[in-house]
Amino acid sequence: MSRYEMKALKLGFLVALLTTGLLFAAGSGFFGRSQEVGTPSVIPVDPKVVSQQRARQMAAVPPDASTEILFGDFHVHTTFSADGLIFNLPLLGGQGSHPPADACDFARYCSALDFWSINDHAEDLTPKRWQETVETVRACNAVNADPHNPDTVAFLGWEWTQMGDRPENHYGHRNVILAGLADDEIPLRPVAAKPPPTVTAGHVDLPAAIRILNFLVGFNRDALSVGKYFRETADAYSKACPQGVPVRDMPEGCMDFAATPRELFDRLDDWGVDSIVIPHGTTWGLYTPPGSTWSKQLNSKGHDPQRQFLVESFSGHGNGEVYRPWRAVVTTDSGALECPPPGPDYLPSCWRAGEIIRERCLAIGETATECDSRAKLTRALYIERGNTGYLTVPGASVEDWLDSGQCRDCTLPSFNYRPGGSLQYMLALGNFDHPGPPQRFRFGVIGSSDNHRARPGTGYKEQNRRQMSDGNGFIKGWFNRVSTKPGPAAPDPVDINALGALGRLEADRVNSFLATGGLVAVHSNGRTRDAIWNSVKRKQVYGTSGDRILLWFDAVSGGKTLPMGSEQATRTSPEFQVKAVGAWEQKPGCPDHSRAGLGPERLQALCLNECYNPSDTRKLIERLEIVKISPQANTEEDIGKLIEDPWLVHECPPEQSGCSFSFTDPEYGQQGRDAVYYVRAVQQASPAINGDNLRCEFDEQGNCIAVNPCHGNEALTDYEDDCLAPVNELAWSSPIFVDYPRF
Repeated sequence: MSRYEMKALKLGFLVALLTTGLLFAAGSGFFGRSQEVGTPSVIPVDPKVVSQQRARQMAAVPPDASTEILFGDFHVHTTFSADGLIFNLPLLGGQGSHPPADACDFARYCSALDFWSINDHAEDLTPKRWQETVETVRACNAVNADPHNPDTVAFLGWEWTQMGDRPENHYGHRNVILAGLADDEIPLRPVAAKPPPTVTAGHVDLPAAIRILNFLVGFNRDALSVGKYFRETADAYSKACPQGVPVRDMPEGCMDFAATPRELFDRLDDWGVDSIVIPHGTTWGLYTPPGSTWSKQLNSKGHDPQRQFLVESFSGHGNGEVYRPWRAVVTTDSGALECPPPGPDYLPSCWRAGEIIRERCLAIGETATECDSRAKLTRALYIERGNTGYLTVPGASVEDWLDSGQCRDCTLPSFNYRPGGSLQYMLALGNFDHPGPPQRFRFGVIGSSDNHRARPGTGYKEQNRRQMSDGNGFIKGWFNRVSTKPGPAAPDPVDINALGALGRLEADRVNSFLATGGLVAVHSNGRTRDAIWNSVKRKQVYGTSGDRILLWFDAVSGGKTLPMGSEQATRTSPEFQVKAVGAWEQKPGCPDHSRAGLGPERLQALCLNECYNPSDTRKLIERLEIVKISPQANTEEDIGKLIEDPWLVHECPPEQSGCSFSFTDPEYGQQGRDAVYYVRAVQQASPAINGDNLRCEFDEQGNCIAVNPCHGNEALTDYEDDCLAPVNELAWSSPIFVDYPRF
C-alpha cells in the first residue's frame, strides 16, 4: 500500500470515527435543547359564543333539572411524558413536540371542552418540567375573557404510573387532579411511582440508535433534543428525595417516589392539598400482569375512599366496563399458575402460543407426541414470563396470535382484557376483613382520553387515527430498515425475559385497540372551577366513549331526587328516572372562533382543520340499559352471578328530543340485600376508529380463524386508513348505591 493510500485510509477512518461520534452525540442530546413548554394563544373565545353553546345545551335539560352538563377530559399527556415524546417522533409518523401549551389550545379551539386536566407521567416530570407545567396551566386559565363564565377550565395534575411484573406487586396507574392553582394549593413536586426491584425505571428510555435514526428522519432541532430529554430525566432521577421525611422538609429540586397507593395517599395527606386520585387502565393487559385483580386493593393499602372515589372506565385505550368469568391464567389448588383451555368466548394467549409452536412442529414432520410436549412447554414459559410471554414464540406475527387474549363480545374493549379490573367486578366486590359492614368500592364513573399528543377530548370526530389516537408505528420509508422483524418461525419456544419498558409491550398488536378518547361529563351548578370541582366530589359525573351524549339518572325517595353517584338506605323498592339525548352530529371543518383563535397555520397543525363543530341534528338514542349489581354478602359468592347485565332494557323511539323512562325494582325488598344500579345509554351506530379491532373472520363455531389488524406500521396499514367500523357510542352513568338497612 502506497504512502498516499495509507493517508487516505487513515483520513477515511478519522472521518468515519468523527461522523459516528457526532451522530451519537446528536442522538444523546449534546446538541439539543430542553423541550420548550410553548405559549398558549392569548385570544379568548368570545363570551357570546360560550353563551350560545350553553343555551343550545340547556335546551335539552329536563324542566326540573337544577344543573347543566359540562364535558371535559381528566387524562391528557403532552411530550413532557416520555411515551408521548416517543409516539410523536418523526420516525413513527409523529409531528414532533406537542408541549403543554398545545393541550390548552386544543381544548379551547379544537375540541371545545368545558374543562380538562394535564396529567403527564410524574416519573418524567423533572422539577423544571413541573414548574413549567404549573405556569402553563395558569396561563391557559388566564386567557378566559369572563372568569365567571369561562370557555375552558384547566386543572393541574399528574399520573402516578406504577407497573408490577406480577399480580402481587402490581397496582396500576392513577391520575392525581388538584383543585386549585394557588401556590399553597400545589405540591412543590409531583409524586412518582417507584418501580418494583425486578422492573426497570418507571420512565421509558430509547436506545441511542433509535434516537440517531429519529434525528436523521426529522433532521430538526426537536429531533436533536430527544437525547437531551432523556439526559435531563436521568439527572433528575439521581436526585431522589429521602424516604421517611415530611414532604416540606425534602430537599429542593428532588424527585419523590411512592411504591404503593398507600404511600401516594400519605404524601397527598402530608401536602394537605385538595386533590382526587383516579385509577385508570384497570383492564388494560398491555401492562397489567395476567391474573391481576382489584381484590387485593380493596383495603387501606390500595384504597382511600376520601380521595379515590372515581374510576376511569373508558379511554382511548379501550373500555373496561364489563366483567367476564374467563381468565388469562388460572390458579391451581396448589397455588401454581396454569394456562386455561380455550372456551367459546375466549382464547387465552398462553394457549395460542402453544398452538403456534405445535403447528410449526407438525409442519416439519415431528410426531404429535413431540409437538404436544413443545406446546405444553410453550404454555408454561408464557405464563412464567407474564406480559412478556409473547416473546417466547419466535417469529410470531400479529396475525399468528388471532384474537387471543381479547374480549370478543365487548364494545371497544381494552387490549388483552383483564376482567378482574373491570368496573363491574369492582362494584360487586366486598372486603370482610373487619367487623361491621363490608368495605366496598363506591366508584363514580368517568371517561377520558389518555391522549399522548396534547390533544384533550379527541373523540369529537372519528378521523385522523394517527394523530387523534395513540396509534403509531414506523413510517413506510423506514419500516423495512429499522422495525423489529418477526425473525424465523422456529418450531421451539425461547425463554426470554424482557424487563425494559419497551420490551414489555406488544407494540404493534395493540394498535388495533387504540380508539379516540372518552369524556367525563359533570352535572354542574355553573362553569367555574369551584362549581365543577364540587360536582366531581359529589360524584355527579358520568363517562362517554367520546360523543357528547346527555344523560340524567336519578333516584326518587321520600319526595327527594337523588342524582347519580348518590347513596341511600331503604327497605322499600327504589324508584328511578332516566333520560338520555344523543350527541350533535358534526359538520366538517372548524367554526369561525377556532380560526380566529389559532390562525390558519396552527389550526392545520394542531386541529388538522377539524374541530368540534356541531350541526343542528342529534344522533338518536337506541336504548337505555340498566345494570344491577348485588355486592358480595360474603367472600364465597361468585362475582359473576351478582352482576345482571342488562337487568332491564328500554327500547327508545327515534326522537331528536331523546329518550326517557322510569322504573322500579320490585325484587329489592324481597331480596333484602344491598344493590347498585347504573345506566348505559346506547346511541345509534356510527363509524369509529378501530370499531372492529382485529376485524376477525369467524368460522361457524364462532372461532376467529383469521384477522386483519389495524397496524401501526405504515408499510402494513396505510397511513390514511382510519380502520373504521360501525360502533354504538355509549354513555355510562355513575351508579346509585342502595343499601338495605341491617338493623
